[in-house]
Amino acid sequence: MFDLDRWQEIFSSIRSNVLRTVLSGFTVALGLFIFIVLFGIGKGLQNAFSEGFSGDAKNLITISTGKTTLAYKGLQSERTVTMNNDDYDFLINAEKKNVGAASPRYNASLMVKYGKESGIYQVHGAEPGEQIIENRKMIDGRYITPRDLEGKQNVAVIGRMVQRDLIKNGSPVGKELDINGTMFKIVGVFSDDGGDWDERHITVPITTLQQMKKGSDTVNIAYITYSDKMTPQEAIKYGDELKDKLKSRKSVSPDDENGVRVWNNAKNMNDTFTFMAVLTAIVGFIGMGTLLAGIIGISNIMVYIVKERTKEIGVRKAIGAKPRGIVALIVQESVVITVISGIVGIAVGVLTLSMIGDSLEEFFIKSPSVGWGEIFMAFIALVFSGFIAGFVPAYRASKIKPIEALRTE
Repeated sequence: MFDLDRWQEIFSSIRSNVLRTVLSGFTVALGLFIFIVLFGIGKGLQNAFSEGFSGDAKNLITISTGKTTLAYKGLQSERTVTMNNDDYDFLINAEKKNVGAASPRYNASLMVKYGKESGIYQVHGAEPGEQIIENRKMIDGRYITPRDLEGKQNVAVIGRMVQRDLIKNGSPVGKELDINGTMFKIVGVFSDDGGDWDERHITVPITTLQQMKKGSDTVNIAYITYSDKMTPQEAIKYGDELKDKLKSRKSVSPDDENGVRVWNNAKNMNDTFTFMAVLTAIVGFIGMGTLLAGIIGISNIMVYIVKERTKEIGVRKAIGAKPRGIVALIVQESVVITVISGIVGIAVGVLTLSMIGDSLEEFFIKSPSVGWGEIFMAFIALVFSGFIAGFVPAYRASKIKPIEALRTE
């Protein structure tokens, strides 16, 4: 390996046969280049799909009610089904071990004033779990707390755009908003990846908003996140069970799809996982195909190189060269070509992905990239293949008798 004379022979052979070396290295570099670009684009698709679910909690089940479409148990159709606090408690306690963050929501469009500024805003009565469900980030102050709920406190958390619309300058924390004639103390400001619309919302304790609405106990929506330990199939089953239990509780026909409505992100996630699995398999198949093409290419060229050097091998054996030394020389040359070509393929592939960047976002490819782990494994596979590609023909050639080698045309 560290024989200086052998290294000189290798580089002399490379310099003497530039075209042959370039052709053998090109297949390796091209294979690794295509592998990196394909896997990078596949990762970009995964990033785009993941971002599509980043607005709210990925493991979210949303439950709401509406008008029935079927008569059931002596009750007529077109009956309005209303969910209340007891129904929400029933849902989250039905299978407590499966529940992560959760929050009821009571919605109202109300006039909000601050000084001379005013506007109609969506005011949500909710619990602290809403922050996790909506994936809200606090940029000032705090979110509502259980203590706010218990005391029915007049406190509010406002979106970033509400602050910009009404309060303009300075921190709004500690200032008071007039919400439908009732003064609320601002305790925090949040940002939301959902954009400006979601940042024009205001959250107050649900107990406070229900009290403002003449002691109502109405819940418009129940948000429940299922445990991260559940598979998409288990989460889908869990969501269907909650739907059936609420229908039974509210005397809604099992076949009525409007009286109780459930949106389960697990169904979307399951479809996404299936799509991504198929996509990964396709990309992997094509990527491995390109690597295999590179391996076959260098194998064929190494067979040609060994055949071309048969007489040289015969001369070496005639003057006393050992078969092991002949094999080591050819194998080392093969590995050197493979390593250099592999590095070139990696560099060009990574540079290409870097240049692509986010220019393909319109095609749902975001930040394409490949982990160094995948690159390393592909590189090692090619180097090992280069070793085998050189070893097999070299070993066969080393077994030829010198007189037979010298007679080779």
